[in-house]
Amino acid sequence: MSVAVVVTYTAGQAVLDRCIAALRAGGGIDYIVVVDTGGTAAVSGDAIELIRMQNRGYGAAANVGFAAAVARHSAITQAPGIPATGIPAIDIALLNDDVIVQPGWMGPLTAEIRNAPTEDMVGAAQPKLIFAGTSTVNSLGVQIGPDGAGTDIGLGRPDSPGGESSGLHIFTGGAVLFSRAFLEATGGFDERYVLYYEDVDLALRGRELGWSYRLVPTSVVEHIGSLSTASAPSRTRYLQERNRLLASFRFGDRHTQRAALWLSVRRLRRAPRGAHTKALLSALWLKRGW
Repeated sequence: MSVAVVVTYTAGQAVLDRCIAALRAGGGIDYIVVVDTGGTAAVSGDAIELIRMQNRGYGAAANVGFAAAVARHSAITQAPGIPATGIPAIDIALLNDDVIVQPGWMGPLTAEIRNAPTEDMVGAAQPKLIFAGTSTVNSLGVQIGPDGAGTDIGLGRPDSPGGESSGLHIFTGGAVLFSRAFLEATGGFDERYVLYYEDVDLALRGRELGWSYRLVPTSVVEHIGSLSTASAPSRTRYLQERNRLLASFRFGDRHTQRAALWLSVRRLRRAPRGAHTKALLSALWLKRGW
């Protein structure tokens, strides 16, 4: 069983409708959960659930969606007359609302998780993200620089169709398939990040527990990008800067932590200075109890 969790905020109904239509046309999805933190979303049709909640960030919304997906699966497995052995395990896909999946996208992702040797502990599989309406790569995963900054692998590169699946160190939270076991083992996203680097944190916490991830380029999704954060640039910069530091403090070695801190100090001279200053002070304060 595969469930898609779509998190929506302010991208607009037309964007959400296109995302859901693509999910239904793409195949491989048994149920859709839409988590609306903006209060304006509407859904219709079969096998879809709408959950409205206060906006507590992307990670919190995703976690609510995961719980709803698991509850749906549990209700099926516990239905009278249904043998548990006849119900497949559940995989949960997390998607931004501005993602448009391509036909057949789910099958390769599911295969990477379910057909992997048990000892590999594959907990997540990421499709190839390309910019909508182009043949340009958006993300082949995430890499962390020496100053703790996360960037999308392959960003801006011309797309090469096809390709072999490969190991992936850090997945992007914009479009990724999780196994239920992985989400239960990690507890899902750390909601304190609110937005940005919560996917880095989840991937690296999972790695500490022995989980691995796969990049599956034969699974393709298009991504419009930046629809929910473009209207609040100072807030965006604050969260990006604060969370880069927090992730560096949590997972980086001493060299990375020093470089991450020095980058933040240098950025105090740049606009928006207030956001940079607040981010640095907040990260240093939160670091004590993180």
